[in-house]
Amino acid sequence: MTGNTHILGGITAGLAFAQISNYDPLILIGSSVVGALIPDICHSGSKIGRTFRITSKIVNKIFGHRSFTHSLLFLLLMSFVMNTYISNESITAGVLLGMVSHYILDMATKNGIKLFFPVKITVRFPLTTRTGSKVENIVATVLTIISVYFAFETIVHLL
Repeated sequence: MTGNTHILGGITAGLAFAQISNYDPLILIGSSVVGALIPDICHSGSKIGRTFRITSKIVNKIFGHRSFTHSLLFLLLMSFVMNTYISNESITAGVLLGMVSHYILDMATKNGIKLFFPVKITVRFPLTTRTGSKVENIVATVLTIISVYFAFETIVHLL
């Protein structure tokens, strides 16, 4: 999936979680967007990879694309780091939600992800699409519609 679709996935995940939690929705959504971009640090052409070029190249050289940074191991590591160093639970929850949304969206692509890294099993859904395809545009549209609905619900709840 493209960076924009991952951003929409993060927004949707953050807004959906805001419906069932007492976390600050703005912080939750912002950190979900960041979390939705983090796994692609392994790809120098990604939004986050272009921002942190040296880190991206190092991570890619060591692990390749869609392996360690797209795994449950990385998610657990990030959970540990976030819970150790970040005192705001809204930020921690948002980053982790965004990462999970990223994993789910990439499992819908033909290349899938190495969810159980270091085990070299590729995980993908039975129905997949190509990054940047018309199907991805449909997914992005659906995520936008869901986000608008949850945003409305969040605003109503805050009033």
